[in-house]
Order: sequence, then C-alpha cells, then structure tokens
Amino acid sequence: MAFYNKNMIIKKRDSKITFYRLISVIGVFISFFNSIAYAATDEQLNAIKQTAESFIQTQIEIPKNGTISVEAARIDNRIYATDCPKPLSASLPGRLNTSGNTSVLVECQLDDWKVYVPVKTELMMPLVTAISPLSKGHSISSSDLVLTLVNSRTYRRGGYVNPNDIIGSRIKRSVRAGEVVEKNDICMVCRNDSVIIKAVKGELSILTKGTALGDGTLGDKVNVENDKSKRIVSGIVTAVGEISIRF
Repeated sequence: MAFYNKNMIIKKRDSKITFYRLISVIGVFISFFNSIAYAATDEQLNAIKQTAESFIQTQIEIPKNGTISVEAARIDNRIYATDCPKPLSASLPGRLNTSGNTSVLVECQLDDWKVYVPVKTELMMPLVTAISPLSKGHSISSSDLVLTLVNSRTYRRGGYVNPNDIIGSRIKRSVRAGEVVEKNDICMVCRNDSVIIKAVKGELSILTKGTALGDGTLGDKVNVENDKSKRIVSGIVTAVGEISIRF
C-alpha cells in the first residue's frame, strides 16, 4: 500500500503550476521575437501606402476643374514585408469606388508577399448649382447659376458641368439656393413652345420653325409639329429651343 505525504502533493502541484507558467512566459518571448523579426519598417510601410495611393489615382478620371483626395489607411507594422528587388505592383481585386473605400492589392512577386490596403477616395466634381431660389416657370439666366464642387458619392443624378448649356431653359420644379440643377428640374424644349427644327443630312442643314409637343432636355426625343406643313415629326433636343432631325 502506498502512502502519500500531504506536503509532497502540494509540492508536486506547485511544481506543475510553475512549469506551465514557465511555458507561458517562453511562449510570450517567442511571439515577441517573431513579431520583431517579421515587423515591417517605416520605409516599407510608406512604399506600400504610396503604391496603393498612386494606383488609385491612375484609375480615376478627374473631371475638368474637379479635385480628388486619396489616402491609404494605416497599415499594421506586424505584416511581413521586404525591400522588394523590383517596384511593388498594385491591382484592384474588387470594384473601384470613386468616392469611398476601395481595397487595393499591393504585392512583391519576387519575394512572394502581398497585402490588401484600404484606400479612402473623395472625388469632387464641378456641377451647376442655383445661386438663389428658382421657381417653377422661371427662365434661367447666367446670373442664376454658379459652378460648385460636389462630392460624387452623395450626388449620382443627372447634373450639368457647363452653365451655358442650360441658359434659356425653363424651371419645371422649384430649385433651392445651393442645390444642383438636375435634368428633371428643367426643360430645354418645353411643351407648346416655339422651337427651331433643324433638318440635317450629311453636311447640309435646313432650319424651319415648329411647336414642341412635349418637354425635353439635351438628348431627349421630342415630337414637334412643323408650323408650315403641320406635319408631326420626332427629333432630338440638341440645344435650348432646338430639335434636330437627321435624314
């Protein structure tokens, strides 16, 4: 029959606890030294960020008088990276977001490592906005309009980039001061208005007068009645008060 001393049991238990604590401490040190060994340097992190930002800038077409800001997110320095023997490459694994967050894949193929970098982009585009409130039925003049930079993420409807394109148009629904003048807000050709009918064939064009039978803006198809022949034809709005028909 075996006999156990109570003190012996306690000592064994304490030894076991000490052993596991030692293993835990060793594990912490190993993890710490591994993180140091594979930690990326500030120069490597900057190269990754610059590669991602430059790539996004080449993918987005900036409208005339527009602006763009591109900023890569902070990268965890515990990633594995090297001083790549060749310039880093970048690609787009998903959809490009012109105003918002986009993920860019940056990699060094020779050293076999890659990292996904979130990049925040803000594209500001110039659009025609109202200087003062414009009421229904108002004919637009140059003093009513101004170009304002608008975030492309918050504005996705049809606006105009040139105030001259819509001068002379009529307001169909009220526009508040500072609002973008949208396609649905105006008619460049309005129902029952007298318009110019431009018949085009090759380089030859003939002008005559007619009456619009509907509302339309640039590019819309509108029926128009020829004032002389009373014939109804369909044409495309090509300017304020003008409908073109191609033969």
